Amino acid sequence: MFWTVTLSLLKGLSAATQLFFLTLLFALPLGLLIAFGSMSKWRPFRFLLYRQENPGRGTAWLAALRPVSALTNVVVWIIRGTPLMLQLIIIFYGPGLWFDNNIWSFGNGRMFACTVAFVINYACYFSVIYRGGIEGVPVGQREAGEVLGMTKRQIFFRITLLQMVKRVVPPMSNEIITLVKDTSLARIIAITELIKAGEAFMKSDGITWPLFYTAVYYLIFVGILTILFNLIERKLSYFK
Repeated sequence: MFWTVTLSLLKGLSAATQLFFLTLLFALPLGLLIAFGSMSKWRPFRFLLYRQENPGRGTAWLAALRPVSALTNVVVWIIRGTPLMLQLIIIFYGPGLWFDNNIWSFGNGRMFACTVAFVINYACYFSVIYRGGIEGVPVGQREAGEVLGMTKRQIFFRITLLQMVKRVVPPMSNEIITLVKDTSLARIIAITELIKAGEAFMKSDGITWPLFYTAVYYLIFVGILTILFNLIERKLSYFK
């Protein structure tokens, strides 16, 4: 019985691990793009200030409007302010309920829908961490790069990025460890991940220990990540 449970939980761990790595693969770069969007200073209506000597409040507000930044911040606020479980339900069941078209009906559709929900959610959280890391780099260093004739691209990759990585690793590691545990939410749309695999024995055989046994898998997974992040932080200690 023990080996049967162990093998079944390993299959559940495989699904959880797949979701974990797919989420990181897409959420890490997407989060950086969202961070850039939230910091965008593009103001398409600022030309209105040059056409009027005494612009009114409405004109001044419109001229100061940064639509990309505003829209990005609203999206991040919505995603961070609502439960991941709710987002998962909406993304998976929404198209079928609202448009009578189940776009997730293909073979790996459930895993694909789950990955989409996780990527969107974690990309928004990562974007806030990225933004804090970028804004934490002293402005004087970027200004020094401009004085030296460096382009914005060179300033980002040669000055900002290296220091940003050092700042974002600790909070990012917390989010990534949380992601390990959040993979259990995949069972909401009937994906057999680790917890659901343990629950199956409780329902079929009336035993509860497989459900507690899943904690061993999570602890090992999180332990490996903790060791890995500690090593990364040591490697990035070059600014101390």
